[in-house]
Amino acid sequence: MIKIKIIEDDLSIANELKEILQRSGYLAEVTEDFSNILEQVRKEQPNLILLDINLPKINGELLLQQIRKENNIPIIMVTSKNTEVDEVLSMSYGADDYITKPYNPTILLLRIGAVLKRSERVSDKIFYHNLEVIPQKGIVKQENDEIILTKNEMIIFLYLLQHQGKIVTRDELMTDLWNNDEYINDNALTVNISRLRSKLKEIGYEEAIETRKGQGYILHE
Repeated sequence: MIKIKIIEDDLSIANELKEILQRSGYLAEVTEDFSNILEQVRKEQPNLILLDINLPKINGELLLQQIRKENNIPIIMVTSKNTEVDEVLSMSYGADDYITKPYNPTILLLRIGAVLKRSERVSDKIFYHNLEVIPQKGIVKQENDEIILTKNEMIIFLYLLQHQGKIVTRDELMTDLWNNDEYINDNALTVNISRLRSKLKEIGYEEAIETRKGQGYILHE
């Protein structure tokens, strides 16, 4: 059974989350002692963590950074704030996703499912030539150079990487994004592909993604 650790200081919210998760077939555990959370995570090794940013005794984003230094457990940040700054900080510190309160239980479960699915299909270290791809941190790096990818750019790059050397259609990319709870239209896909190309160009991979007219895209081997 998939175990989810709920790190939330509001017990009413934490217990509500626990009930929702248990009804969906997950094993949910509510954190009651906030003095040694990092040690709890080491001992319990949950499959996913729901982590509130505002915690007693420790900042949620700081705790996120500390966890990320040790392992790649999928983490979804939960907060009452709804600002782009919080989202960017959480993702840059290594969160896999981000949801704000009050949350829609159906959307929360979809995001949990999507994050767990992604964590199953990616290994701790993924490489494209001499580039290391780190999905959990949203970065691609080589030696001292690194680029930061958005969530959609990373999903696209990972899909192309999984089908490296083969033509991937636009419909396949749209479906993969849809399966990861990312609803973008055809124009948005074009924009994301263009941005991904530009970022890869910054670290010397200008010709990595080729457009095959009327067919789709191919990531060169």
